[in-house]
Amino acid sequence: MIKYIIKRLLHMIPVILLISICIFTIIKLTPGNPVGTRLDPKATPEQKQMEKERLGLDKPMYIQYIMWLERSVHGDFGESYIYKRPVSDVIKPFIKNTFILNVGVFLLSFLVSIPIGIVCAVKKYSKTDNFWTVFSLFGISMPSFFFGLLLIYVFSVKLKITPISGMIEAGTRTVGFGRAIEVSKHLILPGLVLLIGSLAGLVRYTRNGMLEVLNQDYIRTARSKGLSEKVVIYRHAFRNALIPIITILGFSIPGLFSGAVILESTFNWPGIGRIMIDAVNARDYNMLMAVMMLFAILTLLGNLLADIGYAMVDPRIKVD
Repeated sequence: MIKYIIKRLLHMIPVILLISICIFTIIKLTPGNPVGTRLDPKATPEQKQMEKERLGLDKPMYIQYIMWLERSVHGDFGESYIYKRPVSDVIKPFIKNTFILNVGVFLLSFLVSIPIGIVCAVKKYSKTDNFWTVFSLFGISMPSFFFGLLLIYVFSVKLKITPISGMIEAGTRTVGFGRAIEVSKHLILPGLVLLIGSLAGLVRYTRNGMLEVLNQDYIRTARSKGLSEKVVIYRHAFRNALIPIITILGFSIPGLFSGAVILESTFNWPGIGRIMIDAVNARDYNMLMAVMMLFAILTLLGNLLADIGYAMVDPRIKVD
């Protein structure tokens, strides 16, 4: 297994290089540039040309990529044009904020949705199954930004029981436990939107995976041997229904940081999704490259973890 993991990690290197070339090219081909970000709106063409040379934007694209690559392998992702600080320093607190928003929802959605999906499959077409089917369709169909705005209107504007947006109240300087309470209040609405969206998809995947397994011959054989229903469901059926769940789990890891981009903008949550949108609007190439490469590497690691998970739950799948 360790040999396989090392081999997969080595295989990731050319993939990451290829992805970085594609992302870099697409970003550079996007109309606009960051030259005017630091300049006065009345800057002369000579001043703009000097700023362009200072940023290295006057060089051919492949030279710019090589310069970026040389810096990045040493952990230097350049300076953010918006924040005027190194990208590696700027991005850390935003990653932390996104992690705070997503990790609890991620764990809770898996812990809740898997038992519900199993019950829905075992009690197919029951009232419980029908309720969660309607819930899942609602959660999948409802756009997260619209649902978020709806919750803000009801709970923040009309009922005034939750904060409207942000991570803490403006001007608040609480620390320790007081700050944790403050952040928790602001987490309620975006966390609820994320949770409902995650539950909707996971319940459906778990239910469908279990239904497919429950109709297999070996499940009927297990029942004919007189095994209890609990043993049949949880020892024989659930283990074989784990493959699609592991796939979702693997893709959910990059989603911990990239999945809430629109939601963070809706709730003004200071996470990585919000700075990515700001970077796109300001053509902050260095920030955009760092964020996109983070998403790409997390996606590759998620796939690797999913492959390892397949081998653990199904001995027929070999990893080497």
